Amino acid sequence: MEGRIVSINISDRKGVRKRPVDEVVLKAGYGIEGDAHASSQWHRQVSLLALESIKKMQEMGLDVSPGDFAENITTEGIDLLKLPVGTKLTIGDSIEVEVTQIGKTCHSRCAIYYQAGDCVMPKEGIFVKVLKGGKVRVGDLIKVLSS
Repeated sequence: MEGRIVSINISDRKGVRKRPVDEVVLKAGYGIEGDAHASSQWHRQVSLLALESIKKMQEMGLDVSPGDFAENITTEGIDLLKLPVGTKLTIGDSIEVEVTQIGKTCHSRCAIYYQAGDCVMPKEGIFVKVLKGGKVRVGDLIKVLSS
């Protein structure tokens, strides 16, 4: 299974929509340098959400784009929900990540939820930890190594 990165998104604080950037550095055991969610203290270092999930919300009439769901990496062409915890992926030429969580509990309803009555990130977003870091760019390929 293979997909590509359509957007990379970061923020300097938690609980807000993320802004798109062209490239970032993923740091092993930490996450994205400069992103509020990066931490060596937990397993949700980087979040991924499929563009296909965002399009579902757009079809409901919402004006949303990549980063609006606070995901770090927006993907296309890979079914993230079919990747069980423990799946290893490569990003670009040499970066390796491992799926650590599928979905999440939303403790506080976000602006998207109030606009649509639903939000895709808690059900369709996934989280990974960075095993081998490097520079990530929009357009990089994501490949499933093992599950």
